[in-house]
Amino acid sequence: MEEIAETAGFSIGAMYSNFATKQDLLAALMSTRAVGRMDEVARVIDTAQDQSVDPLQALGALLMAIADKDIEAAVLSTEFWLQAVRNPALMQIEANASDQKLLAVRNILVEILDRHHVHESVSVEEFAVTTLALFSGLIRQRRIDPRRVSDEMFGRALRWQIDGMPKTTGSEPHSRIGVEERE
Repeated sequence: MEEIAETAGFSIGAMYSNFATKQDLLAALMSTRAVGRMDEVARVIDTAQDQSVDPLQALGALLMAIADKDIEAAVLSTEFWLQAVRNPALMQIEANASDQKLLAVRNILVEILDRHHVHESVSVEEFAVTTLALFSGLIRQRRIDPRRVSDEMFGRALRWQIDGMPKTTGSEPHSRIGVEERE
């Protein structure tokens, strides 16, 4: 922590007043990084629609490009996960960071589901969890063998999921505001 504080230009007291351990600091950094990327994701989706490009394909290509460049973060994340599996306190830190990522993903998916007229009975929370799991699994497969997972695969997989979801009829509203609270 002393080295980190010195490199960041903070006092050790400032570091410990915000982060009890290196694990807390690492989790906060990784979560902030992941959530910060959600703004970029939202921009790509909006830009794709403005240019009449499939937003899900654009999203898939962006996320694969990010993952291809972010090998060091993946290694840190994996190391943290391995420690968290053995330590309930670290798993709670991981759960809190995951909650932040899910909230950011959920906010993006609400708009996507509404644009595709997906019935409000579809849980945005569950779709967010499966979307993150799908992304994580595809990234792992791509790192094993890049030929397995094309830039377009994630977007296609999301499209398959959305296409299989129940849709609203012409007379039904499709806004998800407040849906999750009713479940």
